[in-house]
Amino acid sequence: MAKTTTKTSTQTTRMNGKRVRIVTRVTATGTSVKMTDAAPKEWELQAAQVRALRAMPEYGKQFLLAGDQNSAKRGPRAQMEATAAGMTPGEADIRIYLAGGQLRMIENKVGKGRLSPAQIDRHAALARLGHAIEVVRADACAEAAMRAVELVRGWLNQ
Repeated sequence: MAKTTTKTSTQTTRMNGKRVRIVTRVTATGTSVKMTDAAPKEWELQAAQVRALRAMPEYGKQFLLAGDQNSAKRGPRAQMEATAAGMTPGEADIRIYLAGGQLRMIENKVGKGRLSPAQIDRHAALARLGHAIEVVRADACAEAAMRAVELVRGWLNQ
């Protein structure tokens, strides 16, 4: 009996201005193509969170925020300049500044995305100093924004 092989390929592209994921599977009996919405990029989750947090009535009165883009793509010169200026690998995506000198941080991951080795090391170093980082995992921007608002509301009510 001959061994049947299946070849699967996946690509993410834009169609009609929207990111989509195309999975093509070729078997001995034919070819199937399945297209679904692509997962958002991590920066898109972060941008949705920033918009939602800035829209909260407490923003500017009870908390402030600052975002980071450590994972941004940079050329060698820009990377050298960022590192020299203090950009630190593994730093959290969003810092939340609360009254009383409190700092809270949010790290975003799309779906089941994993922390990088630099993030694991940095988060552990910050934890040793008493700074915890909440990892928000989301498959959609609205979900990430809702989770960030829930976190901040919880921190404000502590």
